[in-house]
Amino acid sequence: MDRNDTYRRELRSYLTGLGLAVILTAVPFTLVAWGGMGTATTLWLITVFALLQVIVQLRYFLHIDFSRQKREDLHLILFSTLLLALMAGGTIWILANLAMRMQMPR
Repeated sequence: MDRNDTYRRELRSYLTGLGLAVILTAVPFTLVAWGGMGTATTLWLITVFALLQVIVQLRYFLHIDFSRQKREDLHLILFSTLLLALMAGGTIWILANLAMRMQMPR
């Protein structure tokens, strides 16, 4: 492959990722700004768009896909995310339990 072709392919990939990221950010922002839907529906749509945003970021900017070579990188990212979620969730659980125990009896 020519160096110029590789550059164009990379640029096209980054611009596609940027376009998708902007759309996946603008849609939830518009849903909240207009407020035409119920709270639960809006929260579910924001969650779906957030998950799609993560996939776009992994694919187009971090170049992580499901190929054999990149699978180890994906496993590392997912394991790190699991550890962070466990630490944050455990901390919130412990602090909530302590806050409940600190309340004065009536």
